[in-house]
Amino acid sequence: MTIPLKPNPPLALPRFVILLRYSGKKALRLLLLMFAVSVVCFVLMKFSPIDPIEAYIGGEHASLPPEQIEHLREYWGLNDGFAVRYVKWIRGLLEGNMGTSIVYNQPVADVIAEKFSASLLLMGTSWALSGILGFSMGIIGALNRGKLVDKFIKLYCLTLASAPIFWVGILLLIVFSVWLGWFPIGLSAPIDATAAEATWGDRLYHLILPALTLSLTGVASIALHTRQKLIDVLDSDYALFAKARGAGKWLLFKRHGFKNILLPAITLQFGTIAELFGGSTLAEGIFSYPGLGKAVVEAGIRADLPLLVGIALFASAFVFAGNFIANLLYAAVDPRIREGARRI
Repeated sequence: MTIPLKPNPPLALPRFVILLRYSGKKALRLLLLMFAVSVVCFVLMKFSPIDPIEAYIGGEHASLPPEQIEHLREYWGLNDGFAVRYVKWIRGLLEGNMGTSIVYNQPVADVIAEKFSASLLLMGTSWALSGILGFSMGIIGALNRGKLVDKFIKLYCLTLASAPIFWVGILLLIVFSVWLGWFPIGLSAPIDATAAEATWGDRLYHLILPALTLSLTGVASIALHTRQKLIDVLDSDYALFAKARGAGKWLLFKRHGFKNILLPAITLQFGTIAELFGGSTLAEGIFSYPGLGKAVVEAGIRADLPLLVGIALFASAFVFAGNFIANLLYAAVDPRIREGARRI
């Protein structure tokens, strides 16, 4: 009689090997993504009807001598073909040069660094507020299912989920800036002060309304998803068994609910980073906030190809990094993912 052989158990890899292999795959995907984004930006700008020279001057360039117009085109490489411009841009990027912005007449890297420092404060504040508020509202709604507070949370989330960001921003601007006069109308600092003279108190004061606009519209998806996930946990068999043994709803949430709803909440929260870039563009336009979103609009309107491609690549890398961090947090929250990654 032949005795069947037992299969060898899967080999457990060291943690640093797993992380290194995973990071290598993600880095390769990031390179492919940035390559595709750059090609799409160049193709879109190739078929754009906007003339960079006319947009730079602010009207018809008939008042400039033809020699000067030709010099500007040669200086910005507008006379080169699509493939030549892309190859030159790739060559400069490999050398650490992202080009010169037509709008700001500065290196693209310097413009992105300057604008992103202002946008990071706005996006980071609204991202944290929307995550904390959405997660808390979802928990409160699930634990008070069917009650008045739960109905109010659902009504709020369903209303704000369908409300455009620019509409919410304009409404807050009219009420709190124009009618009540509690907050400034726009900008990131007082109009009579330079960037060096503005204090952190001034910056935070001007930050409240834009951050509130992004936060109010960002809590809906997280709150509704967290609420439904926690309701599913509370209606599960093991939760019903715990209730039969006398466990209260807060004890059920602490022992069974929190970790089960934390992983989906992390997924949604880091998944909103891409939406946050689009929302910040509208919010910065409404409140005249000098951030990266406003620079994107100016680059698109004035056909500033180097700046537009640079911001698109930076945004892609930033969103990709957010998803990468979320994947690392999964293993910290759920031991099953951590154990599965250690097996070949």
